[in-house]
Amino acid sequence: MSIGHTLLGLLESGPRHGYDLKRAFDEKFGHDRPLHYGQVYSTMSRLLKNGLVEVDGTEAGGGPERKRYAITDAGVTDVERWLATPQKPEEYLQSSLYTRVVLALLTHRDAADILYTQRSEHLRSMRILTDRKRKGDLADQLICDHALFHLEADLRWLELTAARLDTLREAVAR
Repeated sequence: MSIGHTLLGLLESGPRHGYDLKRAFDEKFGHDRPLHYGQVYSTMSRLLKNGLVEVDGTEAGGGPERKRYAITDAGVTDVERWLATPQKPEEYLQSSLYTRVVLALLTHRDAADILYTQRSEHLRSMRILTDRKRKGDLADQLICDHALFHLEADLRWLELTAARLDTLREAVAR
């Protein structure tokens, strides 16, 4: 996720302080990984330097002045371009799990046990996500569906690899 583009998109509804941007980000996108304040302010500083936002005003408070940021026309154009550009699908061609299975075979360890243990962990994660999905709002349901579909694909791979383990053992032994 591009934090800069997300913050720019949030600014399209009107100027906001860094604190308000963090709160809006966390509410809409940061359920599992909230932003740190430092990350918000360093990102806003970069966006300001690049002309994608401007300071719309400052307010004195108990601490340092609070800047209110507004998106510029260049920022709106940048968000539009980002939204219109398709994201490259993650192909997982360098899977850590595949590496573990092959290394287990190369070192004469039980690769089937690795696959079984990983399958159990995937199922545990799926139960947690399913429970969260059941209790969540629409945003949570969609996020959980995305993760569940990826875990289901991993489970299919685990089962296929387990079925082909003898053939894989022969192939890596050469």
